[in-house]
Amino acid sequence: MSETYGYVRVSSREQNTDRQLIAMREFGVADENIFTDRQSGKDFDRPAYRRLVRKIKEGDTLVVKSIDRLGRNYDEILEQWRLLTKKKGVAIVVLDMPLLDTKQDRDLTGTLIADIVLQLLSYVAQTEREFIRQRQAEGIAAAKERGVRFGRRPLEPPEGLQEMRAAWEAGTISARGAAKRLGISRQTFARWMEGGLPAQNVEIL
Repeated sequence: MSETYGYVRVSSREQNTDRQLIAMREFGVADENIFTDRQSGKDFDRPAYRRLVRKIKEGDTLVVKSIDRLGRNYDEILEQWRLLTKKKGVAIVVLDMPLLDTKQDRDLTGTLIADIVLQLLSYVAQTEREFIRQRQAEGIAAAKERGVRFGRRPLEPPEGLQEMRAAWEAGTISARGAAKRLGISRQTFARWMEGGLPAQNVEIL
């Protein structure tokens, strides 16, 4: 006898699952067949999803509210889609996208349409990721041209540094003691003593 299962995912424990749960119940998924993960969708290493995959069998149906609830990495979504539909013989229903419903049309045409739509989504997602990386690189390059510096914030020399240096050079205080009084690490104090005192607004990398 075939079963219908629902998969619900939110990215953190603070996020609410009510909207997805209501959609599952309206579709007719029994509460005991709903698997919920509160975890990022960057990969499929999620406990509830793994239990679901082990339990679901040929002829069963998997329901998700939207494709991004299944995951965020579309390359892995494609892999899981093939695992479920091709190897395990499971139908998948994506409530927010009827074209990704392989339950209504289990024939070759219905499956082919769903595969094409998923491939298109994967392409769009990959293209958007590349655009984001390109925009970030262009933004960083433009900021550097404007003189914006990246890295740690400028480290200002603390008050009393000159006096501590004189005392350290005179041998009346150790580097550790001087650093402690100045509220900096001994390594920072030693580096400043070796390389010279930092000027105002000079970035120490």
